[in-house]
Amino acid sequence: MLTRNREATQAAPPPPIGRSAFVPRDLLAEALAGMLQRPARSALTMLGTVLGVGAFVAVLGLTATASSQIDSRFNVLSATEVTVEDIAREQDEFAGAAFPDDASDRVERLNGVRHAGVLWTVQSRQSAAELTVAAAPVGDAAGEPLNVVAAAPGALLAAEPRLSQGRLYDDFHTDTRQRVTVISSGIAARLGITTLETEPAIFIGGQPFTVAGIVEDVQRQPDLLLSVLVPETTAVELWGRPVQGARMLIATDLGAARQVAGEAATALRPDHPEYFKAVPPPDPKSLRSSVTSDLEQLFLLLAAVCLVIGAVGIANTTLVAVLERTGEIGLRRALGAQRRHVTAQFLAESGTLGAFGGLVGTAIGTLAVLAVALIRDWTPVMHPVILASAPLIGLATGVVAGIYPARRASSVQPAEALRG
Repeated sequence: MLTRNREATQAAPPPPIGRSAFVPRDLLAEALAGMLQRPARSALTMLGTVLGVGAFVAVLGLTATASSQIDSRFNVLSATEVTVEDIAREQDEFAGAAFPDDASDRVERLNGVRHAGVLWTVQSRQSAAELTVAAAPVGDAAGEPLNVVAAAPGALLAAEPRLSQGRLYDDFHTDTRQRVTVISSGIAARLGITTLETEPAIFIGGQPFTVAGIVEDVQRQPDLLLSVLVPETTAVELWGRPVQGARMLIATDLGAARQVAGEAATALRPDHPEYFKAVPPPDPKSLRSSVTSDLEQLFLLLAAVCLVIGAVGIANTTLVAVLERTGEIGLRRALGAQRRHVTAQFLAESGTLGAFGGLVGTAIGTLAVLAVALIRDWTPVMHPVILASAPLIGLATGVVAGIYPARRASSVQPAEALRG
């Protein structure tokens, strides 16, 4: 009996070596162990992915935030601005100035109008040198050839200026044809005017004008900052009415601009509304897209470059790890690990590096958007889809970067690895 059992035992084949099988938990454990084995190198490897994903999140978040601010600024400024142009000479070559003397009063009676006024660039009836602006009456040659704009008080208010010193001229100065002017801070610096306490005057074509106010900035019509502003009645008295080129600037309530644009010509000249061309505010969608598209494309390209750099870094590090762990790979193969198991292990390591880089980059990008919004006093806008997809982009970058090193690892022959 003992002899028969011994023979049976000897005849029986040896039990097969168990085939290795990785479950997701094992893959994650191996990936974390590989990362923590050299934490400094893993952190540097993730840096490219962190920058790429962070730039991706920050660019899209800042673009969405800036777009909302553009919409808000458009609604407050552009959507409440109407310009009426004098085209009388195009309709009738013998027509004079189309705007009546009480143009501001006629338009301001319309519902929804806050401020309105006519303005035009003054042209001398004799020579351009007559409009040379100087800080002292020492001759035209010492002055500067600056634009002189005749503007009604309503036009100044419609431009929404921010004064640094003094005040704007008003209806009293216009009715009494006072020789006062409002200039920008840049022109004041060029003319050597630093304060209004001494009641300084400038000379326009040799005519003295008291500087009533200095403007720091305007919300509308920024070209006014490059001009010397005088009351329209004073300009008419000194240089005559404009032959052409006059326009009216109208500030309206929100939502009333297009209605005002349709009514302004009739209100100004019921007998000849065709003498005017009202320009309503542009489409906000086209404005937003034109402002943000170039910026978004530029920074998305930068984010893509960072992701490529991160992918190259992960691929390089994973390939170095394969070369360093050739003996370990050979031992696993000798114990029954299949090529797909080795491939899955190294893909898991590179994917984990990319996923961690994506998470850190998402956090950094989100903090960047919040910081910019806080500094600029904006409302941050972040799409949930972007926040959810950004870590997945990092994961995908890591997996793609690990394909070649993983295939290289799976091709290691056990006998060669153990012999080496």
